[in-house]
Amino acid sequence: QVQLVESGGGLVQAGGSLRLSCAASGRTFSNYAMGWFRQVPGKEREFVATISWSGGRRYYGDFVKGRFTISRDNAKNTVYLQMNSVNSEDTAVYYCAAVGQYSDYRRASEYDYWGQGTQVTVSS
Repeated sequence: QVQLVESGGGLVQAGGSLRLSCAASGRTFSNYAMGWFRQVPGKEREFVATISWSGGRRYYGDFVKGRFTISRDNAKNTVYLQMNSVNSEDTAVYYCAAVGQYSDYRRASEYDYWGQGTQVTVSS
């Protein structure tokens, strides 16, 4: 089992920045690729970013367009999502997730473990 706890969400003005953190415990963190997803009411969970176990490979959702950066610190068992130039469409609950292996990193169903989510609200 892997337990994931997100933090860092909150209210931010459009154009501002926010950094989300996800602390992992349980099994060896460095064995897992990590991802961030987001969800708004009435919509499916949307892929935001993923990072490989070593941090050498990172992929982003099309909407990110260079605004977000995913990173990880395996010594601290933590993955981060730095969000810059946010806009109102970034308002959502953000979830981190862990997966041992995936075939399609964009699919939420591929991920084995999930955090409880952290709310990000962007005010215009």
